[in-house]
Amino acid sequence: MIHVNPDNNNKEAGCMAPRLRQDLISDPVLSARVARERLHTDGQLPRGFLRDEIEASWRRSLEAGLDNASTDPEQIDEVSDLLAFKEQHQPLLHSALPEIEQLTHQFGDQGLIILANADARILALEGSDQIVTPSRQLALRQGVSWSEANRGTNAVGTALIERRPVLINEEEHFLDTVAHFSCTSAPIIDADGQVTGVLDLTRVGRNDQPKDSLGVIQLAARNIESRLFTSQYQHRIVLAFHTRHQYLRSAWQGLVALDECGALLAINEQGCQLLGRGRDQLVGRQLEELVGEKMGVLMNNCMRQRIASVQTRAGELFCELLQFPNRLAALTPVSRDIEPRVKPTRDQAVLDFAEGEPRLTRAMKMAVKALDNDVPVLLNGETGSGKEVAARALHQAGNRSGQPFVAVNCAAIPEGLIESELFGYREGAFTGSRKGGMQGRFQQANGGVLFLDEIGDMPLSLQARLLRVLQERKVAPLGGGEEVALDIALIGATHRDLKQMVAEGEFREDLYYRLNGVGVKLPALRERSSFDTLCARLLQQLERPDIEIEAGLLTRLEAYRWPGNVRQLEMVLKVALAFMEPDERVLDESHLSDDFLDELEQGPASTAGTLQASEEMMIRRALEQHDGNVTAAATALGISRATLYRRLKALGM
Repeated sequence: MIHVNPDNNNKEAGCMAPRLRQDLISDPVLSARVARERLHTDGQLPRGFLRDEIEASWRRSLEAGLDNASTDPEQIDEVSDLLAFKEQHQPLLHSALPEIEQLTHQFGDQGLIILANADARILALEGSDQIVTPSRQLALRQGVSWSEANRGTNAVGTALIERRPVLINEEEHFLDTVAHFSCTSAPIIDADGQVTGVLDLTRVGRNDQPKDSLGVIQLAARNIESRLFTSQYQHRIVLAFHTRHQYLRSAWQGLVALDECGALLAINEQGCQLLGRGRDQLVGRQLEELVGEKMGVLMNNCMRQRIASVQTRAGELFCELLQFPNRLAALTPVSRDIEPRVKPTRDQAVLDFAEGEPRLTRAMKMAVKALDNDVPVLLNGETGSGKEVAARALHQAGNRSGQPFVAVNCAAIPEGLIESELFGYREGAFTGSRKGGMQGRFQQANGGVLFLDEIGDMPLSLQARLLRVLQERKVAPLGGGEEVALDIALIGATHRDLKQMVAEGEFREDLYYRLNGVGVKLPALRERSSFDTLCARLLQQLERPDIEIEAGLLTRLEAYRWPGNVRQLEMVLKVALAFMEPDERVLDESHLSDDFLDELEQGPASTAGTLQASEEMMIRRALEQHDGNVTAAATALGISRATLYRRLKALGM
């Protein structure tokens, strides 16, 4: 008889040989094997051998009266009417079918793809016949419950209890009969926040790439959740949103369902995270309360522009209308008398971005010529300095302006998914794809410009393949298929020191020189000499060219260090505009948020020492070198004469 002893402190674990103890710490599968042997020989589960969540699950399994060595078929809980059971869960099965098919194509020859309901009862099970057929003898078949209470620690049952993705590696399973499998699963959450099922990938043998498996299953589960959401509210308005417009139409977008009056009926998990509030704080409230925009105006903007931007307390949100029932169409007429925006000339796009910075203007013009002659460009600048804006300006100014511009943030995509994002995959080669596979970003950018943002965060393992694609100008999708010839201009960007990363072995030297055809250093906002001009352009982009910034405030803003650079300045202006009255035309301190005013007050005090001293020293040196000629000194410092005069006044020089 096996007993649960919660007071067992396992004194033997503290006396084991140091080498064995280290092996157990670094290898959870080996640790689980030792725990299993102790459980068999001693009749008690030792402490400290299993991962915390696995040990807690094993103890729950023992408390349920399970024997991990048992093969007693009486323990199997199976439905009597399988057809009725599947019919009952048809919406979940229908939503999950595309993901199951793709996972089966990719992993079916190595294991099983399992879909279970909220009670851990298997709804669907796919894989190769060589694996599916013998698995039936282990109760891995449709209609059988794999809850912890029935089958002990397993990825399906444990994920439902933990309500989060779970990895169970071989011996970490409670039952001896399935200890040769490794399982990864993620719960599926419906539009009301309830766990409605679980998706599982069960493979034969040890899982040596757990992060990759977790990423694949999480992405597939989120895609299922999105389909469930829209089907559950198919007769309602469904709006997608994200803080970055690139993530719309992805598994990471937020979703809300609305009634015709703008009341929020439901929101998905990603939406709650993006807004930073719980579902109970959001459901039932009016959309206008959350986004600060009347529902009719937002719907109108979405219909006219496809993607609309709104400013909320949580920051800027990009919104896209996914579903709008025909019966509501008459309630939101779309205005057609809007004058089209004037498209900037090709050269003007670069000039607007450089904003009177001579050195930056020269570098940007050189970059345009480089792209036109198939030479890659590498942008380097602090976070928020406008790397993507610069890349789009280069695209607009070059010969490929009429061709696609495709942006990829290498730091924002999970490591296990970057390769499929860049190179694409054939049908069935990767989860989350639609039937027929998916073109990678390289192919999507063919004929145009591919922008690889935060290239310094690309994993070393992927850098070799990227280098080969750049050298051969051909790309083959994951899972096989013919290579596709590429005709792209490449722009890379990073805030990191790639030369230093090369020296430290964190970035391939050959790839660095392949990317760094022409380098463009983007100045931080505090280094720009045309702050007032930049503010005027941002106000124009925000469709408020009639607004002026009070002179005293402009001086204070220019002296601020702007750790978030242009992105932070744009957000500050957006918030200030939101606080202005309709008849006001001058922006002053009364329009700034309290938190930014605090930063504005504290900023100079916290940096006055070394920063002010360094600035004063640089200005004195420039004036001495040019015999007091302010114009020459300003040119040497890379700032305008007016800016230098303001700095001299601020420093009391």
